[in-house]
Amino acid sequence: MWLPIPADEIEGLPAPAEAGLNYRFWDGGQHFPADPADCAFYAVPYMKGTEVAVRPLAAMTRLRVVQTLSAGIDHVEPGLGSLPSGVRLCNARGVHEASTAELTLALVLASLRGIPRFVEGMRREEWHAGFYPALADKSVLIVGYGSIGAAIEDRLVPFECARVARVARSARTTERGQVHALTDLPALLPEADVVILCTPLTPATRHLAGAGFLSRMKDGALLVNVARGPVVDTEALLKEVESGRITAALDVTDPEPLPAGHPLWHAPGVLISPHVGGSTSAFMPRAKRLLAGQLTRYAAGEPLRNVVLTTA
Repeated sequence: MWLPIPADEIEGLPAPAEAGLNYRFWDGGQHFPADPADCAFYAVPYMKGTEVAVRPLAAMTRLRVVQTLSAGIDHVEPGLGSLPSGVRLCNARGVHEASTAELTLALVLASLRGIPRFVEGMRREEWHAGFYPALADKSVLIVGYGSIGAAIEDRLVPFECARVARVARSARTTERGQVHALTDLPALLPEADVVILCTPLTPATRHLAGAGFLSRMKDGALLVNVARGPVVDTEALLKEVESGRITAALDVTDPEPLPAGHPLWHAPGVLISPHVGGSTSAFMPRAKRLLAGQLTRYAAGEPLRNVVLTTA
């Protein structure tokens, strides 16, 4: 069992002697902790990129489970073709909802209430008084209504939004109301004051927020991306924000990390955070609980949680 957290720091793991499991610590270092061919359960190092994530996969000929510690799986998908059939790929549903939803609200409020302008004003000793937009009475559109999208809506409730609309890959009904299909976006975008992207990165969502999507957003609307950078077409976004028609708050960018000199750094109305949606003090306890729970189920022969695909 390859884990990116030392086994003795994870409370609740099955005892190695009783469960017949051997734990090995690997957080993406140059040298593997053991022969990859002997690995049955691979928990992918967190936030180390695709190159690290897939490096041992081709040699893991006895692998049965790949467990990410991220909500997305795009960083491991390039290596899945080398795996034997029957390998279960599990994501980290339940780990990042609280942190990502918190940051989403922080980005929305900071952008609407002019916080970046106030910070710059402090540096220059300038007093930027006046009226600023509020989240209250705004119409919000959440694109990607999974567990993170639902957690974002939970945190929107106290802010007296006029409306929260929800979009997912397919239409359904939840306790909070209707979830629209992606095909409904053209009709929903012109009504939204704030558009929040928290959808997985797939071939269908790459550049989802392209020129057509952005042009349908109402004048003065705010785009918030806490999904993946390539969900937004960067060139199309730059044209819109440089014109001043819309604003944006981005926890993820394309390219990423955003290189020095890139025009997004200084684009008007853009607030950027360095992909820290899930990187908070809330991550580690939830990640440890996930690993302990999954390995307990694995050792007992019980169904795993969060299985998103099984290799064929």
